Amino acid sequence: METRQPLSTADMGARERLLESTVNLFAEKGYAATPVREIVENAGVTKPVLYYYFKNKEGLFHAVLDWAAELQEEVLGEALNTPGTALDRVLAMTQQIYLGVIEYRNLFRMIHSLVFGPPQAAPDYDFGRYHRRMMDVISGLYREGIEKGEVRGANPKEAALLILGIIDFSLNLDHVYEQKLDPERPQRLIRLAFEGLGNRHVPSMETAIPRQS
Repeated sequence: METRQPLSTADMGARERLLESTVNLFAEKGYAATPVREIVENAGVTKPVLYYYFKNKEGLFHAVLDWAAELQEEVLGEALNTPGTALDRVLAMTQQIYLGVIEYRNLFRMIHSLVFGPPQAAPDYDFGRYHRRMMDVISGLYREGIEKGEVRGANPKEAALLILGIIDFSLNLDHVYEQKLDPERPQRLIRLAFEGLGNRHVPSMETAIPRQS
């Protein structure tokens, strides 16, 4: 059985520094272009400290992405415990997601580049877990809204796809055009989706436009 030597007092807190260093460097350079030497130097530790916590660079990579999943769970947990209607809870969740992205901007950039950017020779990782978890929570909130008569009896999974699509679009838009950052955009669009664009009192095109004789 492998035994690990205890860390010195100077190395306490090193795990968090290594995670932060990794996120910043992966967001800037990508996985393949970031050497272990630079990660540990940026974190102010030695390679043995990295190996103590994560064994290797791949282990550090997985630890960062698992940490992102833990942060996601915190956000979703707050949404599930928020009182109010289905819309209130979805909006609260959206706001927390945006606050999280602002606080952990480089973490979002890192994941965004891994998912949508060019191949980085990074280890395999189930990035779909983030979306699947979001889908489960949002569809569950919508299903509760149906049961309480708060929303239309639409397919909860399709409603979740619509809401998640708005959130993803808004996050990606703000990522590309940071100078036009608009954290309130997704909430406005989600309200619009819940309210609907249809107006039953508006006549159809055929009846609104007089026929030419």
